[in-house]
Amino acid sequence: MSKTLDLATLQSAVRSSAAFRCRRRLQPAGGPGDKVFPPTFAGAVYAVEQRRVVGEDGKILPEPKTCVVLDTVQSQANRMEQALQEAIDGGRIAIPVLKVDFSAWSPTGSKSADEKFIDDVGTITSLQVPHRLADAILRDSQTQDGTPFRKSEKGKALNTVSQRNATALYQLCPTALIFGMWDSTGPKGGLGAKFERAMVSEVVGVGATVQETHKARGVRRDPLEIRKAVPILRAADKSWSIAEPKTKGVDAPSSINHGSVPFDSDNAGTTIEYAEQVTTLSLIVLRRLCFPTNGAPTSEVDMAGRTVLAALGLCAATLAFESGLALRSRCLIWPEDAMIWELLAKPGDKPETFSLSSDEAIALLQAAVVAAEKAKLEWEEAAIPLFPQPKLAELVRLSQLEATKDEGNDAK
Repeated sequence: MSKTLDLATLQSAVRSSAAFRCRRRLQPAGGPGDKVFPPTFAGAVYAVEQRRVVGEDGKILPEPKTCVVLDTVQSQANRMEQALQEAIDGGRIAIPVLKVDFSAWSPTGSKSADEKFIDDVGTITSLQVPHRLADAILRDSQTQDGTPFRKSEKGKALNTVSQRNATALYQLCPTALIFGMWDSTGPKGGLGAKFERAMVSEVVGVGATVQETHKARGVRRDPLEIRKAVPILRAADKSWSIAEPKTKGVDAPSSINHGSVPFDSDNAGTTIEYAEQVTTLSLIVLRRLCFPTNGAPTSEVDMAGRTVLAALGLCAATLAFESGLALRSRCLIWPEDAMIWELLAKPGDKPETFSLSSDEAIALLQAAVVAAEKAKLEWEEAAIPLFPQPKLAELVRLSQLEATKDEGNDAK
């Protein structure tokens, strides 16, 4: 029987244990044997490899199995960050985030017509940008008074953060201490602060039947039955007209998305025996972090900060994965069991197990934050507002303008 994880147990684990881990099997939502569609990588191929896997008896099978990556470590981190963002938006949690407000440049915003975006961008937070607090979107934003973020009081603090001095990062973007960050585009370039991942998660399809010769074929049926033999002429403004007989430079109706269009793809999905998600939270990595206040570190404050980060990582994973994983179109997978966390406390000891629902994870995070505040380690609960520098807004506007010229091609 699994116990519910409470603050005292978490504090004890952070003090001396190695890691929390959660391993669980999943099946396609359509049931065992239904197809799943993995992500494609360079060359439009799946990430297929041979892996040693654990059998039902808990022992490594003697022969490797063909496996396909269903969700990468980076993608899993993004899903956890998105789950935290949704919890913030829903008023369930309050953690530090920076938000860049593009609303003035929206089609209904206050900027002049030649400055406005074609498509609304809205607000982007530090939980949504690719490189967390070191991202270029934040770097190229500014405070309300026009000070570039990296030259503002809060932004300059990033120039001195390290594992031994992580207080500023804890107060502005604690998820960077959980999911990792490298400040490679800051003032120090490649010497910018690096923080390794404490939380790592991956989803792999085991026993995959990836067939290189199999293709996905079909037809998008046109209810109007428009025929390719009827030529059209396209104008520069993307309008079109029916072409007169013997006109040169004509196109088929399919060029303007009319007609029944056949498709042929090498990415036909795969079947798997099962999917496995493995999530680990390294407490060893968290113990390397120190949080000096008033210029001096103390063990009490360090432990409080590490405990908050551990609770935040567990909360992010629980919020993101508790109810299954909708990875992409035709890749909805459903867990066979509830999320159970194992604590790797002492080598040779059987791991103790803990259950943690989303409500319990949020309560655990809140308790850890309160304990840290009592130790005088506080963070920003209100979102820190930023605004795009004019050059960033113009870069977005011109990019959107270029996108209107594309005809279904990926942006370059």
